[in-house]
Amino acid sequence: MVLRMGNMSRLSYRVLMVVLAVLCSLPAVYGAAAAQTMPSLETVLREVEKRYTAAQFSAEFLQESTIKAMEITDFASGRVYVRYPGMMRWEYEKPEPQAIITDGQKLWIYRPQDNQVLTGSAPAFFRDGQGASFLSDIRLVRQKFAITLHPPEGENLYELRMVPREGALNISQVRLLVTPRTYTIARIVTLNEYGDDTRIDILNTRFNVDLTPSLFSFEIPPGADVQRIDE
Repeated sequence: MVLRMGNMSRLSYRVLMVVLAVLCSLPAVYGAAAAQTMPSLETVLREVEKRYTAAQFSAEFLQESTIKAMEITDFASGRVYVRYPGMMRWEYEKPEPQAIITDGQKLWIYRPQDNQVLTGSAPAFFRDGQGASFLSDIRLVRQKFAITLHPPEGENLYELRMVPREGALNISQVRLLVTPRTYTIARIVTLNEYGDDTRIDILNTRFNVDLTPSLFSFEIPPGADVQRIDE
């Protein structure tokens, strides 16, 4: 969802929390494959870990975010770039430009139409297994969540349902839909305690691309309205 960050209203702040909790939790290629014999949970986890450990990749994404209590659903799309460990750049193109960037330590959220930047600490914001920490070490999934494997439904994608082991996360469940044979993540669905959900479909993923560290840094434009997320 494109985040409106003029004067951060309670609603927009809630949307920000929902979106950033899920952003880049293991992005990858979207695709439907023929149904195969159901593998074990351990097999799926092991193959997903093999695919994403120390990976660099870029992809397109489609995002749908719903605030249940207000019956609001928003859509967004753009491109994402990921470099191990923990570097991400989400470039929203529609409905309006916006960027979410982290080098693994610092976090910037830039809305160019307003020349406005939110800044914060990436480890603090994505703590407890959220966001960037999955990209830093995908095996954290095992440590932070109780995981069950569910058979394909409709799209022939394995579904990993992940419930936080501790109540510290601002999420109640994460669902990862995995493509058979390639073991790439086709979709990420995150639900929070309010019943809100964010769905991200990842398409046209390119692995082993050369992404320079400078892509994951951000220089604040002159005269920008800068706000701290943790203030």
